[in-house]
Amino acid sequence: MSESWTFVCASAELLPGEMKTVFDEVTGTPILVLNLDGQVYALEDQCSHEEFELSAGEFDATAGTIECVLHGARFDVRDGRALCAPAYQPVAKFPVKQEHGGWWTRDDRG
Repeated sequence: MSESWTFVCASAELLPGEMKTVFDEVTGTPILVLNLDGQVYALEDQCSHEEFELSAGEFDATAGTIECVLHGARFDVRDGRALCAPAYQPVAKFPVKQEHGGWWTRDDRG
């Protein structure tokens, strides 16, 4: 578990409908940060069906979903839950905070 927060970007750089990938510097975990209507969420940047980065997929800001380009699995960006086959397990969701004019996240798994 990482106790240190990873800087994502300046608050103004992540607009609604946009996403950005960062790496937790302590755990080496790739994290996908998404802005859904001004609310920012962070998920592990890896499909739970097969090891493939979700950031390569399409972020549907209207539906609040991210789709893996490999096999079409979709996940809710708000909580990471799998919405359709072939994925049945959620992707890890991480905390996000806005501080010092920027967005921050971290891998908080134990």
